Amino acid sequence: MAGASMGLQVPSLNVCARKRCRLFWVSLVVLLLASSTRVAFSDSKYLVGLGSYDITGPAADVNMMGYAMMEQTTSGVHFRLRARSFIVAEPGKNRVVFVNLDACMASQIVTIKVLERLKARYGELYTEKNVAISGIHTHAGPAGYLQYVVYIVTSLGFVRQSFDALVDGIEQSIIQAHENLRPGSIYVNNGEVIDAGINRSPSAYLNNPTEERSKYKYDVDKEMTLIKFVDDEWGPIGSFNWFATHGTSMSNTNSLISGDNKGAAARFMEDWFEQNNSADKPSFVSAFCQSNCGDVSPNVLGAFCKDTGLPCDFNHSTCGGKNELCVARGPGSYPDEFESTRVIGERQFRRAVELFNNATEELTGQIDYRHTYLDFSQLEVMVPKQGGGGTEAVKTCPAAMGFAFAAGTIDGSGAFDFKQGDDKASGNAFWKMVGGMLKAPNEEQIACQQPKPILLDTGEMTLPYQWAPSVLPIQILRVGQLVILSVPGEFTTMAGRRLRDAVKQVLTNDKNEKLHVVIAGLTNTYSQYITTFEEYEIQRYEGASTLYGPHTLSAYIQEFQKLAGALVRDQTVEPGPQPPDMLSKQISMLTPVLMDTTPLGTNFGDCSTDVPMNATYKRGSMVSVVFWSACPRNDLMTEGTFALVEILQGTDTWVPAYDDDDFCLRFIWSRPAKLSSRSHATIEWRIPQSATPGVYRIRHFGAAKALLGSVRHFTGSSSAFVVA
Repeated sequence: MAGASMGLQVPSLNVCARKRCRLFWVSLVVLLLASSTRVAFSDSKYLVGLGSYDITGPAADVNMMGYAMMEQTTSGVHFRLRARSFIVAEPGKNRVVFVNLDACMASQIVTIKVLERLKARYGELYTEKNVAISGIHTHAGPAGYLQYVVYIVTSLGFVRQSFDALVDGIEQSIIQAHENLRPGSIYVNNGEVIDAGINRSPSAYLNNPTEERSKYKYDVDKEMTLIKFVDDEWGPIGSFNWFATHGTSMSNTNSLISGDNKGAAARFMEDWFEQNNSADKPSFVSAFCQSNCGDVSPNVLGAFCKDTGLPCDFNHSTCGGKNELCVARGPGSYPDEFESTRVIGERQFRRAVELFNNATEELTGQIDYRHTYLDFSQLEVMVPKQGGGGTEAVKTCPAAMGFAFAAGTIDGSGAFDFKQGDDKASGNAFWKMVGGMLKAPNEEQIACQQPKPILLDTGEMTLPYQWAPSVLPIQILRVGQLVILSVPGEFTTMAGRRLRDAVKQVLTNDKNEKLHVVIAGLTNTYSQYITTFEEYEIQRYEGASTLYGPHTLSAYIQEFQKLAGALVRDQTVEPGPQPPDMLSKQISMLTPVLMDTTPLGTNFGDCSTDVPMNATYKRGSMVSVVFWSACPRNDLMTEGTFALVEILQGTDTWVPAYDDDDFCLRFIWSRPAKLSSRSHATIEWRIPQSATPGVYRIRHFGAAKALLGSVRHFTGSSSAFVVA
């Protein structure tokens, strides 16, 4: 831990009660070292290993990734972010790695650097071919870790701390999973999750063919696919599942780092397992992975106008012509985003527990994978001719973003006079002029992207370096009956259905073979949205954010079918053009931490607002303590904590009970003015109904920076109080 190396004993998450200790059976590692994959074991056909590591990143001053709101910057922790990994291997044969990030999306440059580290450590064991890195799409994590300009404008460029936290955490989680490889089995189960998502662009969905829509009961995918990992000796050790709903339960006004509903569900399930199983078992790892969530909102009550309370306009999601007034509501008491996050997370968690407990179908068969890079800016695609009668060749386009992109969605609106469903070729004259000043699209690009009116011609903007990706990875991982389609973006509901069906048809060759085909969204890199051709015509937010033109989905289907065919025929695949490594070109304008101070007569860690003397609280009530603090960027407290609740055992022994990885405990950082060197840490503890009655105290840990650059760690403590 970062704090421990500086001489201060900062409590690690590893010692906290009810925590996922993250340290995996070190005494057993010798059984399965890197090269010893030919271990003989009984009936199991696979080696299975799981890992988990902290990727929380900078909890102050850094723009949050997702909503692209410059004023939305981190200022504390709702709960910590993690990278969770599984490795499945056939002894002496193939293996695959899947990493699920509590992050908005995967990043090409993060993936490149993780793979470089894995190659240095393991040689050719783990490469871009068999490693998938996927994001859950929380909009409440630090930004600045992608390499293309358009994704780091609002974060004032590249943020090294965000990037390093991800690369380090992913690497460590894979190392853990590798060292934990042991004989085991995998089971799969499927079931519907009700009331965890609605279609946020129903007018676009309705433009899909009636015959196609009639095949489905819902306008969003409600199926969750879960795999259960069972160690031959220890029994159940973890689960990963895929289910489509956006990570936007936390709004664009939130400033606390949070894994949103999927991160919350993962914590609920890990805590549930540890509370119901003996402490001498390995730590349970549970991941709630993202799927084709492009048009799926977790704000299930729908979109309403802030001024009138009436439903928003159906076609444009506006109120009196203004998109800013149209806001979707989650299931919590509006506008309580924390409660909505809990409810949507809990709905996924409870269904996952049912699927976990009743999983009986065992995965059997070979492990295999295929991967290639494609230049989506000029990909030739064969599509059916309009009106029938054979096929014709069309092309994808250089990336471009339409006017409706700037309108945002019901989960987070844009500004000015943009609106969804803006398919006018002229667009707004003023904003067309602004986009043209950066790069005016030529006639060929305008025609290629039709009917999208181009706001930003990002695929042809190269100053100071590339604004948007053109080379993208696609990948298939297969473990027996489970097939994972790694896609570098957000597929809408119907786009995902078409892709899954197309790949399944190739893999089964119309046989009755039972396959579980899942889409892993936002994987390996990020390229925004993928809609159907029909949804693209409507030009709501998702269509305007489908970068490579109206035939983007057809390109994906065509190329994934090629990958699937190569998998079936056991053929190799050309690697394709390599994506750029632009790490050396990155620019950062984030102001560094200069120094931290406290008022005369006070020290870092002193309480500025303590609990009342001899206070007694009931379960369900809130305890709040304010400390003099310092900028959290001085030490990210990786695998540690900024906040801790301790319970008194005996007369003088304080034992950790809750920390800032718990849903009930919030670490909130603030300064009186933007350039002030003084700051406060407010720690709020909503006492759980399950809390043990007793004497408690709240502690704060941090690191302060002196004017000359040295960093000194500190700790503070509240007075003791009683929970009755």
